[in-house]
Amino acid sequence: MTYQSTLSALVEPTRRHIFEAICAAPQSVGSIADTLPISRPAVSQHLKVLADAELVCATKQGTRNIYSPNPQGLLELRDYLDTFWSDVLNNFATAVDSQEGKPDDCAYNQDDYRAMHTGKSL
Repeated sequence: MTYQSTLSALVEPTRRHIFEAICAAPQSVGSIADTLPISRPAVSQHLKVLADAELVCATKQGTRNIYSPNPQGLLELRDYLDTFWSDVLNNFATAVDSQEGKPDDCAYNQDDYRAMHTGKSL
């Protein structure tokens, strides 16, 4: 699966709520449905989308399926989001490096800072 399928699965608010509930504790369809204003078949449909996106997996327990989060399902999304974080940090480092030794028009010296916060000019 790709991060796009993960994002698509989690974009729907009810489905996201179901996923968050499963992340808090593995649950059956019935226990999830008991907390929501939707039917068990509707919960099952949402769980199928989450399972297709590899976000949850089911384990048979007697006659019930217990759904739990699939940690591997979020890895591609996390990797995708980490690229943004890496890009932001790299761009910040480049900006800082390019500003070294240059006066900062937005910077206040210590006296300006005190004057702003005390209302008194030094």
